[in-house]
Amino acid sequence: MSIKAGLVGLPNVGKSTLFNALTKSQVPAANYPFCTIDPHLAITHVPDERSERLKKIYNSQEIIPASISFVDIAGLVKGAASGEGLGNQFLSHIREVDLIIHVLRCFIDSDIIHTSADVDPLTDYQIIVAELMLKDLESIEKRLVKIESLAKAHKSTPAEKKTLEQEKQLLTHIITAIDQEDAKKIRQLVLDSPVPTIPLLAAKDFLIIANISESELENNQYEQNKNYQNLVSEFGTNKVIPLSAKIEQELTNLNEEDSHEIMNMMGIKERGLNKVIEKTYTALGLITFFTCGPKEIHAWPIKKGMTIRQAAGEIHSDLQRGFICAEVFNYADLIQYGSTAKLKDVGKIKTEGQDYLVQDGDIVLIRFNV
Repeated sequence: MSIKAGLVGLPNVGKSTLFNALTKSQVPAANYPFCTIDPHLAITHVPDERSERLKKIYNSQEIIPASISFVDIAGLVKGAASGEGLGNQFLSHIREVDLIIHVLRCFIDSDIIHTSADVDPLTDYQIIVAELMLKDLESIEKRLVKIESLAKAHKSTPAEKKTLEQEKQLLTHIITAIDQEDAKKIRQLVLDSPVPTIPLLAAKDFLIIANISESELENNQYEQNKNYQNLVSEFGTNKVIPLSAKIEQELTNLNEEDSHEIMNMMGIKERGLNKVIEKTYTALGLITFFTCGPKEIHAWPIKKGMTIRQAAGEIHSDLQRGFICAEVFNYADLIQYGSTAKLKDVGKIKTEGQDYLVQDGDIVLIRFNV
């Protein structure tokens, strides 16, 4: 499943440092603009304590965790929509991701170059979103010309012309929202629309990384950081994830024992990276189902709302093509009753047909014939 989250931001906000921590990569992270030119892609595992418990229950040899892809995209500058800096590359790369993760600098450090005189993460965010909207405006104008042409075509049916008129109205409302620099309204218009339209950069879902200094981690001192407070006030705590990209990368390079020792010394209860991965997974609309046996516990990420037959295709195309049925039970029931034998006794193991919608935590056995 090719689903990607893209790390975006102005130059020197900590994107590449965070990317290296997330993915245990060694992407250059230097103190000058456009250190990242081509986007870097890496896959990271999704923490899930359920896999460890299933491994003990099934006495499995190994765990294959669910994973998601992160992309480190070149830093953007004002004027990107008209080609400034690496704007055209940036905007084409961001079009390919499913979720935007805005990395915003919330700390002051005279030794690290910033693109403006003051550190102001809200302004940085607005610069990025403004460039996304300007690029969307170009796309919308081209689409409106196409709609006019299609509406005049003799082959267009009344139903098709009605749909085109609805899309035209939608795009007209989006242009108004762009003029008002209202990205929230753009996302809502697209979400509520009864008709589809072209993909828009400003309509993509997003998360906010508040990149704080390492000194603010102890005892959650970052909560007094005015820049962090402004981000929470604007976007809410569900959207904003505080972390120090520098510390996260350092912890990633340590072994588990040393990492825990440093975290205890600094009063860090949970890795910021885990929050990023978990919230990214949820924001992408993903859930996890499992296949279990003595060889391995395999966690499979799928889009919420997929049928069991579609999910079988994530394991192997033959399973989807020759699907007969699936035996399904849920992790929560297994933990509650303790064994598959007990689940059978209480009727918690069910045989499902191809239209069954997979639930998070389902454990499945696919029956197929090719």
